Amino acid sequence: MTISNSRQITPELIASHGLKPDEYQRILDLIGREPSFTELGIFSAMWNEHCSYKSSKKWLRTLPTKGRRVIQGPGENAGVVDIDDGDVVVFKMESHNHPSYIEPYQGAATGVGGILRDVFTMGARPVAAMNALRFGAPDHAKTKHLVSGVVAGVGGYGNSFGVPTVGGEVEFDARYNGNILVNAFAAGLAKSDGIFLSEAKGVGLPVVYLGAKTGRDGVGGATMASAEFDESIEEKRPTVQVGDPFTEKCLLEACLELMKTGAVIAIQDMGAAGLTCSAVEMGAKGDLGIELYLDKVPVREERMTAYEMMLSESQERMLMVLEPAKEEEAKAIFVKWGLDFAIVGKTTDDLRFRVLHQGEEVADLPIKDLGDQAPEYDRPWIQHNVREPLPASQVAEPSDYNAALLTLVGSPNQSSRRWVWEQYDTLIQGNSLQLPGGDAGVVRVEGHATKALAFSSDVTPRYVEADPYEGGKQAVAECWRNIVATGAEPLAATDNLNFGNPEKPEIMGQLVGAIKGIGEACTALDFPIVSGNVSLYNETNGVAILPTPTIAGVGLLGDWQKMARIGTARDGDVLIMIGTDGSHLGSSVYLRDVLDTIDGPAPTVDLVAERRNGEFVRAVIRNAQVTACHDISSGGLGVALAEMAMGSNKGMTVSLNDQQGPAHALLFGEDQARYVIAVPADLANFVSASAESAGVPFRTLGKVGGDSVVIDGIVNTAVTSLTTAHEAWFPAFMA
Repeated sequence: MTISNSRQITPELIASHGLKPDEYQRILDLIGREPSFTELGIFSAMWNEHCSYKSSKKWLRTLPTKGRRVIQGPGENAGVVDIDDGDVVVFKMESHNHPSYIEPYQGAATGVGGILRDVFTMGARPVAAMNALRFGAPDHAKTKHLVSGVVAGVGGYGNSFGVPTVGGEVEFDARYNGNILVNAFAAGLAKSDGIFLSEAKGVGLPVVYLGAKTGRDGVGGATMASAEFDESIEEKRPTVQVGDPFTEKCLLEACLELMKTGAVIAIQDMGAAGLTCSAVEMGAKGDLGIELYLDKVPVREERMTAYEMMLSESQERMLMVLEPAKEEEAKAIFVKWGLDFAIVGKTTDDLRFRVLHQGEEVADLPIKDLGDQAPEYDRPWIQHNVREPLPASQVAEPSDYNAALLTLVGSPNQSSRRWVWEQYDTLIQGNSLQLPGGDAGVVRVEGHATKALAFSSDVTPRYVEADPYEGGKQAVAECWRNIVATGAEPLAATDNLNFGNPEKPEIMGQLVGAIKGIGEACTALDFPIVSGNVSLYNETNGVAILPTPTIAGVGLLGDWQKMARIGTARDGDVLIMIGTDGSHLGSSVYLRDVLDTIDGPAPTVDLVAERRNGEFVRAVIRNAQVTACHDISSGGLGVALAEMAMGSNKGMTVSLNDQQGPAHALLFGEDQARYVIAVPADLANFVSASAESAGVPFRTLGKVGGDSVVIDGIVNTAVTSLTTAHEAWFPAFMA
């Protein structure tokens, strides 16, 4: 059959599809002829950065992805990790950066929808969501509009779908002015014998379309997400999808009901590149061909072309290989839930990807080559020059320590995010045990009296820019530390690697350095990467974002009743710092927010110390010897103490007199592997002795009590003043 071609293929058309001349030549060599317009779209979808990972694949292979609890690592819709008793947690993080800048509400909403589908496609019921958001400078003209739209989109979709948002991040920096980041995380629960994969099996079996109808929204979205922005950004608005959380909720229930029938042989979410990517991935993984009949695809717009149907990223859709004997039973479930169910193709044994439309064959391609033969680049990269050391003695002390502490807790990046998370439903499903604002979100595992999961998302982009390798290590270490601070055992992580244009050796060097650091930290902390996403070309008019390799992790609490929180210290408790004295002011928020400068290297991450100190903290929490716990991160010990005081609504009296070094470094230094724990007075000596015998550095700081934070003779600030400063910034900004 002759391939139908609806448009002449020109160099301009090839370039508009994000394909370089050598990549187009590769297509010609593979198929031995000029592609049709639809085939060009299919190659564009499968070979763009977003779907093929062509710039990062080489380095992603170096990450540790296996572990004693890992059931499914990267390569499926989401990672799967064992949490005992036949239960598994299924989780992943994905970016929706470009769409959220163009159309903030729908971009963020469909980012949430897509990550939820990744989880329930595997057979898991979503139980928790997080989001890591990065916006431009607060005084930039678009920032407030983008914050408002993205937060509304995240809340609008997640709340309507019915999943609690339990944590995340919101940060501001001028480097995100032209390219914000929206990283969405979801986790779900399933039984270990109820996991569904995307690998097609069996020849001549029906390929079934499930869910909502196909429209023209999102056509070319994945290709758009694989390019830099420029002045033509407004023209890209039609490439943003439109979401419907109520349809997605019906799709969830229908899929989980369907999965119990034995009808599902393979199932794949229609995400980036829609019908193209889902069909190709299912067939290629199973060493099978796929034949699609586009006349059978349910559409909501008239006269849609084959090209539009294949590249549409309309939401709330799935593709499934069906057990033929179960067809009527399966269809009845979807009809009951008011969703489309249509047989749109079949599996074949010829390893071809054929697409037929209105009696014509519009594509006939080698299915394995669409994925396996995608270009893979070993892009040139430059080793990052680490900044010169910055001794604390060379950094100015504040003229007023009280003012400095109030500035830090009330700054755009350290202030309370209550304005954001109060727009999210944090309590739906009734299992949330810790709300956003603590070190990690915690969700009870339904059906178990004591079991719970802890979730955290972390990265410090200013560290990654100063030193990609140490910054990559620190992102993992801080995520691990936040999970430990609840008393949970960190199990595994997912990554969302957000960088600029990888064709620039300095940007590629950031990516390579960060991945090396992430890999080393994940290995040392037994915290494998089981899923993830790479988002490159986050640049506008040549200005790249801060390198932002977000790490989200999951931990297991055997008994949530022994869980630690930030804000549960009691009068008379003794405060003990686990870890070394503060000394490192390079790349700190003290420099940025108090002295208005950026200087010095990122803090080094001693992974042996991280593990030793963290395992000690987890042990004392599990032994019920701790009333409150908080990790020390941005803002150092001073901000950690202030956050514990605000959370507990109690003052504290602390002494630094026997510590070594200048006061501003002791208070605001961002040295790693550190925690503050509050311990009942009658247990303080025992906990200190336990730390000493375990070789864990510690220091007794003082006691909880009163209504002010008092630190030697340099800080004396009422907790109410700290709270007012901490809570004021975000509502005032958005007013």
